[in-house]
Amino acid sequence: MDINPKTYTYPQDLLRDRIILITGASDGIGRALAIQAAELGAKVILHGRNIKKLEAVYDHIESLENALQPSIAVMDFATATSESYRSLADGLEEEFGHLDGLVHNAGILGDRFSIEQYDAVTWQQVMHVNLTAVFALTQVCIPLLQKSDDASVIYTSSGVGRQGRAFWGAYSVSKFATEGLSQVLADEHRHGTLRSNCVNPGATRTKMRLEAYPAENRDALKRPEEILSTYLYLLGPDSKGVTGQSFDAQ
Repeated sequence: MDINPKTYTYPQDLLRDRIILITGASDGIGRALAIQAAELGAKVILHGRNIKKLEAVYDHIESLENALQPSIAVMDFATATSESYRSLADGLEEEFGHLDGLVHNAGILGDRFSIEQYDAVTWQQVMHVNLTAVFALTQVCIPLLQKSDDASVIYTSSGVGRQGRAFWGAYSVSKFATEGLSQVLADEHRHGTLRSNCVNPGATRTKMRLEAYPAENRDALKRPEEILSTYLYLLGPDSKGVTGQSFDAQ
């Protein structure tokens, strides 16, 4: 039976006992996904750089009936060192033993300038947070993901990561590269249980969207809670074997 990820319906125990690390879990799509995953039975590890915001998400999940206690992983990708990533992975291994899911949701927009006007330092910052940090975290988590019978890595892509668009600069290029990273990982593990896919959230009511389109009517946009079906499909067992693809959440 073919499944449409955008309209995917799922049981209330879809992610029971699955251990899932979600980056950028303090706001927007990451926050909404973390809460929904917890409601569906997952043990959620909340990553972000703002401890107060993460604690607010933690408290929300703690208030849910029958939800497993989440964990918090504070790290700023802009300043994290190689040792920071290794320390995080070691801590996850010690506490959980493995990972069943890794959702790369954190990212920054950078400037909306032409290539000729783009500041090189800002370019490097965007590429570092949106790509290099994503690579580094994936790399240290691969051994943990390989200990799962059904591990899923989800990368956040964008429409401007498939077709270049004027004035999207480093953000667009970083998302093109993210698509490539996901495909390379998928091909390297095509004979294993680790799967890797991209999701383009589309126009969603988030802070980054407001930053990119300050004059847009936000009321016309879907809320993060309304676009999660594709993410949940890829994190759950019904997408086993689905890898190397790029999906639209809307």
